[in-house]
Amino acid sequence: MSVASGDLDRQLLLDAAQAALSKATKLGASQAEVSLSSSIGASVGVRMGELETIEHNRDKSVSLSVYFGHKTGSASTCDLSISAVQEAVAAACAIASSTGHDEALGLADAELMANDVSDMGLDYQWDRSVDEMREAALVCEAAAIDLDQRIKNSEGANYSSHRGLEVYANSHGFCGDYYSTTHGYSASVIAVDGDEMHRDYWYSSERNPVNLESLESVGEMAANRALKKLGSRKISTGEYPVIFDASVSSSLIGHFLSAIRGGLLYKKASFLSDKLGEKVFSEHVNIVENPRLFGALNSTCFDDEGVGTPERRDIIKDGVLDGYILGSYTARKMSMQSTANSGGVRNVRVSNGGKSSQQLLSEMGTGFLVTDLIGSGISMLTADYSRGASGFWVENGEIQFPVEEVTIAGKLNEMFHGIQEIAADSLGRGNTHCGSILLDKLTIAGD
Repeated sequence: MSVASGDLDRQLLLDAAQAALSKATKLGASQAEVSLSSSIGASVGVRMGELETIEHNRDKSVSLSVYFGHKTGSASTCDLSISAVQEAVAAACAIASSTGHDEALGLADAELMANDVSDMGLDYQWDRSVDEMREAALVCEAAAIDLDQRIKNSEGANYSSHRGLEVYANSHGFCGDYYSTTHGYSASVIAVDGDEMHRDYWYSSERNPVNLESLESVGEMAANRALKKLGSRKISTGEYPVIFDASVSSSLIGHFLSAIRGGLLYKKASFLSDKLGEKVFSEHVNIVENPRLFGALNSTCFDDEGVGTPERRDIIKDGVLDGYILGSYTARKMSMQSTANSGGVRNVRVSNGGKSSQQLLSEMGTGFLVTDLIGSGISMLTADYSRGASGFWVENGEIQFPVEEVTIAGKLNEMFHGIQEIAADSLGRGNTHCGSILLDKLTIAGD
């Protein structure tokens, strides 16, 4: 059985979308929109050489909103039958009669609807039986366990493959749909030396399976990351230069992206409120969104409201904040226009200075290399940043020993300005691609 190329009835979703919009019109709604999805896939997990889990999924969902002027109601269902969808519309209409008036409510402006719904290279069906997935997961786990005798235990390896269909339609007459696939595998193992134990993991996930890392390399990377933590100690409290390794650097960019989302901005709840056009990063930092990047993880021709996405958009240009992240509602709240970001920001790429991770270590000299972050003590209002961390202590540009159980702290606005260099070692996975980041200093709470 193929787990990622099963039947996804496109016409069923399109018919349900049309039924929803027609019912909304009959019930007097001035506007309506509907999002539908259907997905199929499987995930196979093994542990210590034995099959542990097999999960099949076949999911369908409908979520819709109706507008009566500037009042709205929403409803959802997992039943795509015409009668169930129409019942959901009726429920949404009933809800709308009891909600408050908000001038910012309504569909995105009609003139912003996408007029180019082209293939983004997101659909790569991959015929794999459950037995083949199990064998692949076993190979991945074995590569980790066999690497070193100190790998004593495993939390397992997982192999998954999924395919989905998304449809969005609204009463402007817009209707767009696309198929997408996600394939990947992961391994998590435990290294033991005496009474000391450390866990780590690695994974590879792609739209196109051709681009996946090898099963063996994923397993070996998980093992190596766990082994490198053996012998961890604390360091003295103080202020030090810090490098965020490429495996965690995207989290720092993620905090910035959260701070420029419309939901916080119009409420004046972000430290970056009213900073458009101002320098908020070091001048050598550039951050770009590429919503139509062919084959990338989050590519799309239209956002969750049908607004056409641009080929490319500057968010940070030479350190200056060039654009916010807005859907139609938050844009209206701020007397601005949607940036086609309903549903989030897509395919973020951060510039780099062309240096290797080793060159970054040499440039730092002495300081802390962060490879893992724990917990979240982040305030978007005050820019306060505090997180548990582990990694490696560096002297004279060389790693000396692993470090655990420390806390790193600072102010996000100062951290952004304090970026000294970004390396060209991005892992090339996930929505945000960013290399290792060297900061001038952070407070580290240790011994």
